[in-house]
Amino acid sequence: MSETIGAGTKLPDVAMTTPEGGTVKPSDFLGRKLVLFFYPKDDTPGCTTENKDFSALAAEFEGAGTALLGVSKDPPKKHLKFIEKHGLAAPLATDAEEGGLSDALGIWTEKSMYGRTYMGMERTTYLIGTDGKIAQVWSKVKVKDHAEEVLAAARSL
Repeated sequence: MSETIGAGTKLPDVAMTTPEGGTVKPSDFLGRKLVLFFYPKDDTPGCTTENKDFSALAAEFEGAGTALLGVSKDPPKKHLKFIEKHGLAAPLATDAEEGGLSDALGIWTEKSMYGRTYMGMERTTYLIGTDGKIAQVWSKVKVKDHAEEVLAAARSL
């Protein structure tokens, strides 16, 4: 398992699948700032709140010259239903089952709940500069006020 990649590092250029079945990768955003927020699962309380918070601020991120991309390992069809159900404005992408961007970043990690061990996404947000390098990382994110904090950082970058 790789170590978590931090600020100043170029983001690995790993392709992900869009809900419509296309692909998107970090290099598609070169020349723009990018907020890449990784979350565990569509339609769970914390993940729904996080996606709604980023979506509510989508126009402000756009005004700050910053693209948004939410990432989980949920299948593209599940992302489509999640977007429609909650009216999400922040685009989503599906990370590969194995060898995906979350693996490269070291945030697809072993978790434990109720004595059961499983692999899961560590809720992590990356602010990427126009040069494709990581400017800031928020690890083990607490959802409350997170989108606002990331927007402030994007504006100051």
